[in-house]
Parts: sequence; structure tokens; C-alpha cells
Amino acid sequence: MHVVEIDLDAPDGGIIAFRAGPGGPPVDAETAGDLYALVRLRGRPAATVVGHVPAGEDAAAVLAALARERLRAAPPPVPEARGDLPRTSVVVATRERADQLARALDSLLDQDHPDYEIVVVDNAPLTGATEELVTRKYQGRVRYVREDVPGLAVAHNRGLAVADGAVIAFTDDDVVADPQWLTALTAPFAQDPRLGCVTGLILPARLTTPAQILLESHGGFAKGFAPRHYDPARPPADEPLFPFTAGSFGSGANMAFRTTALRAVGGFDPATGTGTPAKGGDDLYAFVAVLAAGFRLRYTPDALVWHHHRETWQDLRNQAYGYGAGLTAYLTALLVRRPALLPALLARLPRGLVHARNMTARREGTPHVPGTHAEQHPWPRSLSRLERRGMLYGPLGYAKARLRTCRTRSCLEAR
Repeated sequence: MHVVEIDLDAPDGGIIAFRAGPGGPPVDAETAGDLYALVRLRGRPAATVVGHVPAGEDAAAVLAALARERLRAAPPPVPEARGDLPRTSVVVATRERADQLARALDSLLDQDHPDYEIVVVDNAPLTGATEELVTRKYQGRVRYVREDVPGLAVAHNRGLAVADGAVIAFTDDDVVADPQWLTALTAPFAQDPRLGCVTGLILPARLTTPAQILLESHGGFAKGFAPRHYDPARPPADEPLFPFTAGSFGSGANMAFRTTALRAVGGFDPATGTGTPAKGGDDLYAFVAVLAAGFRLRYTPDALVWHHHRETWQDLRNQAYGYGAGLTAYLTALLVRRPALLPALLARLPRGLVHARNMTARREGTPHVPGTHAEQHPWPRSLSRLERRGMLYGPLGYAKARLRTCRTRSCLEAR
């Protein structure tokens, strides 16, 4: 399935541009087959559509018709005010993926933000490939930092410790950032002094394997095209489990924090995240910690990164289990590190159990993105079962990770 972009000058307007997404081969009017398209309105992300283009038809015209139909049913994006952009530190944690990292760094160096630095945190490296890449190809443009303790949260905390920006943004080594990504992600901080966190839109860079298409067809990482504003003083009426449904706020591949706010809550829990027995939950913990401290959180679809989904079925199985484990691991972390949240969590526990059950079952229903592949290959119940098994494992995984973190810290202090 080709990933493409189509830019319109209005919801019912003409085509400004039709081009391939950042992870695929070139496309033109004669491109045929199944196409997944990001629809832009004068450059701003507005919707996605999926269409089949028969051979001999104009691909751009087919997708434009689908886009106009989709946009009629949705309110057009409202431009957000942008003041002076804050100095920003962009942190990319990585481990032994120099080729992917180079692709991500090239896109990060192409941002239109006027004042930012890039910090690469090399997490528990086995070779010198990452250091060689950064110091050779990006010398003077990217800072290299080494963190020998494994774990994504530990690596992010290392980046937080050395960052000099008023805002700190995090993304992954397997993304391509839109040129306006950092501007859109950091502009809201200038408008709201109580804003502690901003998250953005994540779309697939490529849809070339059944596993990639299946994941995107049943949800992917996208949180929609409507901005959301979360204020702990005014909990959203449509989220009765707020703030514990942190997965609805955003994802770790596209998030930024006011640096003082993230430091005030102690950063990320080092016993969470990829690379630890907890397997995830570091981003979810940080979202809730910032909200619990009284800061606001905003989701903006204008801040776009393209994510290279994992390609194999085994990757998808590991991902499903890891998501489940990370969910309950982060909740365990909250109870351990922020026991004052226990009454609120217990009050929401019955609904939370129902939500957890529905969250995995929902993928087995109607696909989020229509298309032949999703109709022929519904979400396997085996993946839902893996996600639920991960939920059962999460608290144990967190306990193991916390014990390992304490031992590692003791060893380092003894040196």
C-alpha cells in the first residue's frame, strides 16, 4: 500500500500537491493500487483516506474526491496562534540502529524552528557505530551523549539532565519528522504558561508488509486530527478515567515538555520503558505525573512525525505484549512513586478494568482505516490475548525493573 500526501487549497478546493510519503517510492497520476493518503489543507494535516486506484485512472483525482468527502464531515482545522518559539532541546535515544538514526537526524536538522539543539543519547551501546555516525557525519550539529544503563526512560533522563532548552522534545530513531514538526510542537508553550506537555500526530511512513498494514488499520499510533486540551482542574467529561487513560494523550515518539515541569516531577521513572523488564510505560508515566502536578497537556495534530512501523508478525506480537505490560507497569509506578494518587485510582478501578478489557477487544471489531487488507485480515484474537497477558505481567515486570535499577545504581555508586 503506497503512503502518499495530497494537499488541497480548501475542503472543496483544488489540488496543490500530490507526492509520496517520506518512506516510499515516487508516485504520480498513473500510480495504481491501494493508497493511504495524508490529506493536508494548505500544508496542515487534516485527515487520512484510503482508496483503491484502478489502472488508467488519475490517482490524485481519485484521492482528492475521497478527501473532499471526508473533509465535508469534519470541521476544518483551526489555525493556532504562535508567539515567540522557546529554545528547545530535541532528545533522540537510540541503540545500535545507526542507519535509522541517520534518517531521523536528517529530518530533524531540516526543521523550520529558529532555535533548537539535537541531543543523541546512545543507550548501552554494544559497538561504536552510533558515536562514529554522530561525530563523523553530524559533528558540530548534533550532541552525542552516552548512557551505559539500559532502558529508554534512563536514556531520556540522561537527555533531560544535559538539555539547555526551555522545552525538551523527544522522538525516536525510527521516525521522519515533518519540517514544521518542532515549531508546531513547541509553539503552544509560548501561549500557556501552565502547559507542561504537548504531544503530536504519528502516521505510518511505510505500509509494505501485512503486519504494518494490520497495525495501522486497527488504530496505529494516531490520536486523530482534532486538537485536545487536558486540564487537571477541569477533567474532560468524555474521559471518566482521566488522567489514568494516558494512552489517549499521545505517544513517546512525539512529545515535548516544559523542561522545568518535567524536572519538577522527577523526570521519567527509570524502571519503565523499552529496554527494561517493564517493557514500556515511560511516556504514560510522565504524562500523568505532569498532569498530577497541576500542569496542562495539549495534543496538536499539526506536529507530525512519520513512524516506520515494525515489519514482521513477531514484531507485532512483541508489540502487543509490550503495550499491555507497559500499561500496567506505568500504573504500578504511579502507585509506588505517587501514593497520593491511590484513592483516585481505586475509585476508577472498576471502570478501568472494563476499559482495559474493551481496549483490547476493540481492535477485533471494525477497522479504524478501511481497506481490502483490513477486511480480509481482522485483528487476530491471539494478539488481544497477548496484550492481556502483558497487562497481567506488567506489575511484576516493573518490580523486576525497579530491583535491577536499584542494583545498577548501587554498583555505579560503589565504583
